[in-house]
Amino acid sequence: MRELSAAAALLADQLRDELLSGEFAPGSRLKEEHLAQRFRVGRYTVRSALRTLVANGLLEHEANRGARVPQLYPTRVDQLFAYRTVLEVGSLRIALSRQVALQPVASTTAALEALPADAPWPQVVRTHQEIHRTIVGLSGNSRLIDAYASCEEELQFVTAITRPAYTAGKLAALHTELLAHLRHGGDRAVDALARDIEIGRCAVLDAMSAAATATG
Repeated sequence: MRELSAAAALLADQLRDELLSGEFAPGSRLKEEHLAQRFRVGRYTVRSALRTLVANGLLEHEANRGARVPQLYPTRVDQLFAYRTVLEVGSLRIALSRQVALQPVASTTAALEALPADAPWPQVVRTHQEIHRTIVGLSGNSRLIDAYASCEEELQFVTAITRPAYTAGKLAALHTELLAHLRHGGDRAVDALARDIEIGRCAVLDAMSAAATATG
């Protein structure tokens, strides 16, 4: 059972990277038989991996039809980013009131700055997400941290579609600026974080619009 769980976790990681790289078009179905043959694993391993990705918001499951890549709609993006704003801005307010040091945010921002221009896109997405996870973590509030963790992979999936308009360098520049504002504290820090999230939401909507135009 342990070996099967490890195999399912590895397969989930491989599929997660492919989803973040855009290798599956929205609406694409992931067939168990095909994945089992492709990765040379059993159907139960595939099923377990797909369940993990569905639970984390990277895939959707339809009864008797299996797993598929979600279609993105503006309403879904708006709701997800509104939820994200509540969690991140609320966490930042708590962290500022506790006068928590921002060094962890500086470290995660430096990690994004250090990525090479040709870094794999899933790595860029995860490194960027680490900055925002760190901000939530500074609240020290386990309920906020758990709530954020529950939507984090879906956030990564949605954010991933901003390529090629966004690059590691562009994201690093935006978050270096964000860090400077965070260090000032107070309303300036809160407003900067809210603005950064809004920039992200608009980038996703723009990417969706461009993709729709290209395929229409």
